[in-house]
Amino acid sequence: MENIIVQFTFPDTGIEVYEAVVKDLENAGLGNIPERLYHVSAKHGTGWHVTDVWESEESFNKFGETLIPLHLKNGGTMVDPLILRVHNIIVPG
Repeated sequence: MENIIVQFTFPDTGIEVYEAVVKDLENAGLGNIPERLYHVSAKHGTGWHVTDVWESEESFNKFGETLIPLHLKNGGTMVDPLILRVHNIIVPG
């Protein structure tokens, strides 16, 4: 499998949308799945930025089948993610 980085920048999505989506994903049993290796989120201007590292693009695509409807249900607007192939991961240790 080839790890990927998935980055979303939502220009006008506030923390309330982000937190609602996280809660809904947890309720769906997808809050902390092993295929998503890392998850980082941060405020970005008037919006929100999310970066994940996934085991594979297939894993991310399956997750997206639940993520996208939940994001839209909670008032978010969809943007295309930037998907990059991971070259290297350095873990402290």
